[in-house]
Amino acid sequence: MRTNLGSSVETVVNRFLSHLPADHANRLRLRLRRLSRPARLGSLRRTSPISDDFGYDRGSPIDRYYIEQFLADRRKDIHGRVLEVKDRTYTNRFGVGVTQRDVIDINPQNPHATIIANLAAANDVPDGTFDCFILTQTLQFIYDTYAAVAHAHRILKSPGTLLVTVPAVSAIVNDSELTDYWRFTPASCSEIFGGVFGHAAVRVRAYGNVLTSIAFLAGLACEELTRDELETHDDRFSLIVSVCAVK
Repeated sequence: MRTNLGSSVETVVNRFLSHLPADHANRLRLRLRRLSRPARLGSLRRTSPISDDFGYDRGSPIDRYYIEQFLADRRKDIHGRVLEVKDRTYTNRFGVGVTQRDVIDINPQNPHATIIANLAAANDVPDGTFDCFILTQTLQFIYDTYAAVAHAHRILKSPGTLLVTVPAVSAIVNDSELTDYWRFTPASCSEIFGGVFGHAAVRVRAYGNVLTSIAFLAGLACEELTRDELETHDDRFSLIVSVCAVK
């Protein structure tokens, strides 16, 4: 009964619109469509984020949920001599059979760093040194991305694994020590890493969907979304992209 009524209303509306100029009819048709499917933005109807700290002040950032899921899935690759950026957090948390934990940073004041270097110009780091390199949420701050990936490849042993995450969607980081240059897509990651490691040695995966991306930009925490919402993935609206590249 409701279907028949809806069909009848649509027929009447279309008949009415057919008598109007095309551009006017189209604007009216779109307005009716919006009214029939209202978007209730609620607390998101604002021009500033709910949290200006990526959701840390509300819980766990949504991008970290996906980063940690990726590393947990690749736990077996985090072994031997492992290199990580800035600190050893993920090496300690996800490593299995780690024999040495190294930290690379451009900042000489970092007490955790065992290697001080710009990854895009890391000529002093010896070839074939590491079994695994955890490179999360870093490449967006390196202007010469190709040079950084080439050095990452060079300093890995053979075989060795590079585990990377990069943002597809994120607020621009406002930090006097960092310049936020890039956002990435699955296609750009496939080309960048495939060009260095060989396409057959690279696995690229996108995480997130339109809801998680909107929520992350607004500063919501992952605890404010359901598991089903977090576990729905749509490459068109990726929040982060992960890369597993094997030398």
